Amino acid sequence: MDIRKVIVIGAGQMGSGIAQTAAVTGLETVLHDVRLDIVERGIANIAKSLAKFVEKGKMTAEERDAALSRIRPSDNFENARDCDLAIEAVVENLAVKSTIFKSLDSVMPAHAILASNTSSLPITELAAFTGRPSQVIGMHFMNPVPIMKLVEIIRGLQTSDSTFEAIENLAKQMGKVPASCQDVPGFISNRVLQVMINEAIWCLYEGVATPESIDTIMKLGMNHPMGPLALADLIGLDTVLSILEVLQNGYGDPKYRPCPLLRQYVKAGWLGRKSGRGFYNYQ
Repeated sequence: MDIRKVIVIGAGQMGSGIAQTAAVTGLETVLHDVRLDIVERGIANIAKSLAKFVEKGKMTAEERDAALSRIRPSDNFENARDCDLAIEAVVENLAVKSTIFKSLDSVMPAHAILASNTSSLPITELAAFTGRPSQVIGMHFMNPVPIMKLVEIIRGLQTSDSTFEAIENLAKQMGKVPASCQDVPGFISNRVLQVMINEAIWCLYEGVATPESIDTIMKLGMNHPMGPLALADLIGLDTVLSILEVLQNGYGDPKYRPCPLLRQYVKAGWLGRKSGRGFYNYQ
C-alpha cells in the first residue's frame, strides 16, 4: 500500500513530533485537534524544532520550508476523508481513543489504516470499535519523536499482514527502526520501562535517596542517557500512572502497583515538565 497522506490526531508533544517526522519524510500531513489554536501552537513548536535542525546543519532552510508547507491544520474529522493513514496520539484513555477511532472509521476511505500511538492500551480492543479491524495497528513512537529511532509496532488479533507490512515500510521510510510485538498490556517498552520508573519512585517515597542521587546512579552506573525520575517528568506523571494502571489491571500482578507518591503528585497537578513541576522543578 502506498501511503501518501496522513492525518495525525492530537497536536501535543507526541502528535506534533509525529506530524513533523511525517512532513519531513515527504508526506502530506494533516495535524488535527479539537481547536485550531491548539493545532497552531503545535505547528509553531514544529517550526521551532525544525529551526534547530537547520542551525545544526542537519537540514537546509529550503527543506524546512518544504516540510512546513506539507502540514495543514484541522479541527474537523472531515479532513480525514482523503487520507491513507490516521495516527492517533491523544491522552492515554480508552474511552477518548475509541470515540476518535469510531469517527475516523466513519469518514476515512475503505483502504485507509488506523494506527494508534498508544503506549499501553490494547490494539485489539480499539479495533473492535471500527468496521475495519484488520486495518488497525499500534504505531508507538518514542519521545522526542524527531530524534528517537524506535517505532514499536503492535499487531492486534485481527491486524492483517498487509497492514503490518505497510506500517513497517512507512516506519523505515520515516528513518525509524521498527520493532514488532504482540498485543499485550504495556507491549515491551512500557512493560519493562514503567516497572523501573515505579521502583525509582518507591525509592524516593521510602527516603532511600534524593531524586538527583537516584537518577545519577542509573545514568552513570547503568549508562542510561536520562535517569528514571527525569524521564518520568518528560513522559508526564499522569501518563506514567495511566500506564501502570493498565499493567496492573491487565496482568493482575502487584509488581505493577503504582507508588502512592506518584498518585499524590498527579493529584497535586505535578505532572512533570508540561506543568512546570514533577520530581524536579522546571519553572
